[in-house]
Amino acid sequence: MKIIASLMPAFFGSAAIAASISPHHVANQIAPCTFTGSTGFDLLSKRNSSCQDIILSDLEVPAGVTLNLDNLNPGTSVTFTGKTVFPFFPAGWAGPLLSISSSSQLTIRGLPSSLLYGSGESYWDGLGQNGPITKPKFFQVHNLIDSVIEGITIFNAPVQVFSINGCKNVTLSGVTVDNKAGDGDWNAGKGGRNTDAFDIGSSTEVRIEGAQVWNQDDCVAINSGTNITFRNGLCSGGHGLSIGSVGGRSDNTVQNVLFENSVIANSENASPTSIPTGARIKTKYGTTGIVSNITYHNVMLQNITKYGIVVDQSYSPPSKNAPPTNGVSITGFTLVNVTGNVLPTGTNIFVNCGDGSCKQWEWTEVDVKGGKKSSKCLRVPSGASC
Repeated sequence: MKIIASLMPAFFGSAAIAASISPHHVANQIAPCTFTGSTGFDLLSKRNSSCQDIILSDLEVPAGVTLNLDNLNPGTSVTFTGKTVFPFFPAGWAGPLLSISSSSQLTIRGLPSSLLYGSGESYWDGLGQNGPITKPKFFQVHNLIDSVIEGITIFNAPVQVFSINGCKNVTLSGVTVDNKAGDGDWNAGKGGRNTDAFDIGSSTEVRIEGAQVWNQDDCVAINSGTNITFRNGLCSGGHGLSIGSVGGRSDNTVQNVLFENSVIANSENASPTSIPTGARIKTKYGTTGIVSNITYHNVMLQNITKYGIVVDQSYSPPSKNAPPTNGVSITGFTLVNVTGNVLPTGTNIFVNCGDGSCKQWEWTEVDVKGGKKSSKCLRVPSGASC
């Protein structure tokens, strides 16, 4: 399959664009429920339970309030058109800005030229979730089953974007996360931070297809879950495609993950505590868990600043330079056709494994160049290289 070889064009802008919906309901079907502007939000909160086709057109959500679409009837469709605005809340709050949870067989879509605007530029201070103002997460997707989220564009997220937890058989297709405006000098108190695009936990059969991401943290971070696929995506400016950190949670198993046919580019938003990488597995120091059957297939790295490929079993140690621990096993780690470049100040590959915890690795057609060769790799299993 063909790898995406160049970055996608820049986002077209943040202006709201009017959208139309062609009539598609035949006689005897219930007409769609349409909610528009600031009055539309008030009406939406009182929506009739019979609404199976919800249209949100240029919706204005009050500051500091969640757009709550939880507990929708099975089979409901929600369509975003125009610009959905989530204003800045000066006192700060944890969010989420939008919640779609505890339902099944939903279709959540954004029409072409629609966007969900999170007012991130008013929150950004270079400190992310550790700043003096609590910043809201954007899009909570919890306990969703047999559903599709497609064509959604997120613009200027304050911190983490999609928080996916407890889901089964969910597809996210053609999603865009545009946080390019959040690139900035963290040390100068500027820019977005902790803007993970997709955080996944305790979920199974989650597929992310054709995502386009410009952000300042992990493009994907899988903390727990099984049968997860990220395919045909672009991740630019952030920290790459990550497993973990694994360990220290109520669910510490990540199994059967495929990252395929994707580009990781310009991972450059670094601070003394951040790790801009391409492909990464991180397990927490002194914890237990399982990481197995992880595959990166046809992944291109472009201008990675710190590590092209990294496996670290001493994440979040009690002291600097603490040795890796072996409580979280990493087995069946496969790389096929993972190629590209690291900047000269970075390191091509770094492997830091505990005693006996890294096994059954198979790397083929791995060609990462441009950076340094590490002299600190530890317990590299057969089938891999450092």
